[in-house]
Amino acid sequence: MYLVESKGGAIVCMLLSLFFLGTWPALLTLLERRGRFPQHTYLDYTITNLLAAVIIAFTFGEIGTSSLEKPNFLSQLAQDNWPSVLFAMAGGVVLSIGNLTTQYAWAFVGLSVTEVVSSSITVVIGTTLNYYLDDKINKAEILFPGVACFLIAVCLGSAVHASNAADNKAKLDSYSNESKDGIRANNSTDSKQAYTKTVEINDAEKGVASTEKAKFGTALFLIDLEKRRAIKIFGKSAIIGLALTFFAGVCFSLFSPAFNLATNDQWHTLKDGVPHLSVYTAFFYFSVSCFIVALILNLIFLYRPVLNAPKSSLKAYINDWNGRGWALLAGLLCGFGNGLQFMGGQAAGYAAADAVQALPLVSTFWGVILFGEYRRSSRKTYTLLVGMLFMFVAAVGILMASSGHRK
Repeated sequence: MYLVESKGGAIVCMLLSLFFLGTWPALLTLLERRGRFPQHTYLDYTITNLLAAVIIAFTFGEIGTSSLEKPNFLSQLAQDNWPSVLFAMAGGVVLSIGNLTTQYAWAFVGLSVTEVVSSSITVVIGTTLNYYLDDKINKAEILFPGVACFLIAVCLGSAVHASNAADNKAKLDSYSNESKDGIRANNSTDSKQAYTKTVEINDAEKGVASTEKAKFGTALFLIDLEKRRAIKIFGKSAIIGLALTFFAGVCFSLFSPAFNLATNDQWHTLKDGVPHLSVYTAFFYFSVSCFIVALILNLIFLYRPVLNAPKSSLKAYINDWNGRGWALLAGLLCGFGNGLQFMGGQAAGYAAADAVQALPLVSTFWGVILFGEYRRSSRKTYTLLVGMLFMFVAAVGILMASSGHRK
């Protein structure tokens, strides 16, 4: 099998993982905002997420000849390594629950804030656990200042959401009051421009161009978005979204330490002479459990939806091809992103590999470009947003600099 052994190779894996893991949430958010049922999207996503693990296992996991010390993927399937397999599958379970939770959190608090808060919690808890599990191969004097940067980022992320929510509420209240009073003279020109100056967006599902009638960030845009999206959020408390985000963050903080235990057996659960699980074998079992949990929960949610999501059926899911390609692509990106993170972590330490949790840098970029997040917001919101992103840039650089080398 192929192993990443150099520090440089590990950093390349982390950077690719950072891009993939920051992009797939934007694709799922895009589909929810276009009205596709979240249950349908997640079922499609989880199929290709598993496919990515299978591809990695049968390529990187089968390169070269198998040996007793470094068995290939297929050789390990027949070995008595179930304690490690169970750790890997436990990691897949918490990741699946976390990913499913964030799909609903995105609707309530936005893509950027969800990714910032959940990723920061992941680093603060998960990186600390991985540091001790990896026998402190990472440089503590560099690693933990990076963790502190993530902790500051989570506080700034919450402040960004609160400020942006207040901005949106002010826009909607102003629009509502003007409509009730019938006073339209002062803003008739702006309203007309908001409707007539269109923004052309490629509708990738249908292969044709569609039209957004309202400008990003206006009250009309927010109202139009609420009409189209699958999960309705007007009138709902933002506490729901933040609670979902914090819960997802706790789930995410546990999957990497569980995978670390699966591949390095720090608790000595394997019998003497049984080799440790390779990254590729562990990732396969990890992805299988992730797939099973997602399949069961989303089949239930088809008929018993949560958080006012639309009710559906298995037949409706099978016949729903609107946006399926994007959902399948999201699953591949997430699968390869996780695989690359684990490949880098096995070489340079899983604590350093948690630098990929700076994925909100990528997600925020897509959030601003694709979804118009923070458009026409206040100066306070922009200041907090810049501060949040700056802390993430600092954090990812510091965590990568703490990379060690596993013997």
